[in-house]
Amino acid sequence: MADLKYEPVSHDHKAFLKKAKKREGFRKAYENLEGEYLLAREMLSARSKSGLTQEAVAELMGTTKSAVSRLESADKHIPSLTTLKKYAQAVGCDLEIKLVPKACPTRRSTGMPKKRVSR
Repeated sequence: MADLKYEPVSHDHKAFLKKAKKREGFRKAYENLEGEYLLAREMLSARSKSGLTQEAVAELMGTTKSAVSRLESADKHIPSLTTLKKYAQAVGCDLEIKLVPKACPTRRSTGMPKKRVSR
């Protein structure tokens, strides 16, 4: 079995973002990938709390360390729901996916067709 000892590296994400957002084009690029970054942070946090290494998670999922590394990065890789469920189970979590309404949605902004009135 893989070595289960995990030593997290300290990282001040808020300080990193504050500095990075000063770079030209970074803010827009980051905002375009905000959902992916949130998912990656959630995954890293769950793995850290579980005390597992990427190797250990990979073994529990029946995959490779490099596949787990790709899952935990906010990259162009889009994991399937099945893969996310396996990851969640490996790190001792339940997977919860929510659709959160935007503030004051309108029919036009939600893409919902207007209702027709029958007479």
